Amino acid sequence: MGSIRYLTAGESHGKALVTIVEGLPAGIPISVEEIQNELGRRRLGFGRGPRMRFEKDEVTILGGVRFGRTLGSPVAIEIGNTEWPKWESEMSVGPGSSTKPLTAPRPGHADLSGMLKYGFSDARDVLERASARETAAKVAAGICAKKLLRYMRIEILSHVVSIGEVVVDPLLDPPWPGDLEAIDSSPVRCFFPDYEEKMVAAIKAAAKEGDSLGGTVEVIAIGVPVGLGSHVHWDRRIDGLFAQALMGIQAVKAVEIGEGFSIGRKRGSLAHDSITWDKESSNYKRVTDRAGGIEGGITTGEPIILRATMKPLATLNRPVIGTVDTKTKEETVSFKERTDVTAVPALGVVCESAVAIVLASEALRKFGGDSMAETIGNKDSFISNLDKTPSSAEALSANQSNHLEKR
Repeated sequence: MGSIRYLTAGESHGKALVTIVEGLPAGIPISVEEIQNELGRRRLGFGRGPRMRFEKDEVTILGGVRFGRTLGSPVAIEIGNTEWPKWESEMSVGPGSSTKPLTAPRPGHADLSGMLKYGFSDARDVLERASARETAAKVAAGICAKKLLRYMRIEILSHVVSIGEVVVDPLLDPPWPGDLEAIDSSPVRCFFPDYEEKMVAAIKAAAKEGDSLGGTVEVIAIGVPVGLGSHVHWDRRIDGLFAQALMGIQAVKAVEIGEGFSIGRKRGSLAHDSITWDKESSNYKRVTDRAGGIEGGITTGEPIILRATMKPLATLNRPVIGTVDTKTKEETVSFKERTDVTAVPALGVVCESAVAIVLASEALRKFGGDSMAETIGNKDSFISNLDKTPSSAEALSANQSNHLEKR
């Protein structure tokens, strides 16, 4: 069965970002307005820099959609950069060279490693692609995946659980999909007002000192059916796919699934989720969700719970971290680009997209069809046949044996 893959291209201050999403079934409604709304969510958050006010996402769907619905062919989306006229000379694709090369790489950024790897003398050749601006293209791909998942009654939300040293009590009840509007209306995308105020205060204090803050977001996926992913190979385990997708986001340094880090401090008798049979729904249920909805690389049917931790941004408004000028080899301080105090609130929206792409891809691998109607029918058939006696696998095996014997 098929799966989704996507590719992005473009630089932070280039003319445009482009994403191509391949593998979407036919019949998914998608519009420029929906993509723009999702990109608007990516710009949310107290502590963002002035670029979020200047930057407007000019979205154009270049292919794969007709009359508002996907055609089953690759979907191509362009996100224009309204600031391009200011950068047309410095970022020209024609022959030439920079009049102001950047030679004081920022510690914590890809600058120096990229310069050494590719033999560049100007850090801009690295930072333009390493920039988190690329996540706009990821979010554009993500909304396509989210629309597919909504047809399958799967919803995804995110919220901030820490910024700096302000950490939400993990025992508080998490938000639900219906709470997403309230989360997005928070200046730091935190669901809990008491912590929201503390986070805003921490950002203000860091901004006053020209510093930056990192933090952690939680992503929750509701309605995910049992059976996505697989235990049979390392690269089919859905927990591994989630980890790669989240670690692939700029500045993310840690990923946690379920009770992840803390579960290693518990005894086995307290670490796992008891299984029960729910007569009302005729389904297996877990009493708790310490595993974050995944066991053995396969979804259990419980909510998927993931967390991603972002380091403080490497570009500071008051550069104080020592570096070396790559041209003179003299000690100096790193150069400064426009930056945020924190981008943790926006990280949640980007993580939603990364998780949606993995879930949509694995859902298509499991239930895939050429159209959404076929895909949904395949999913419903699978769900309706769960826990039949004899099992569907046993019945199939028996039918095949009988057929062979008759031959």
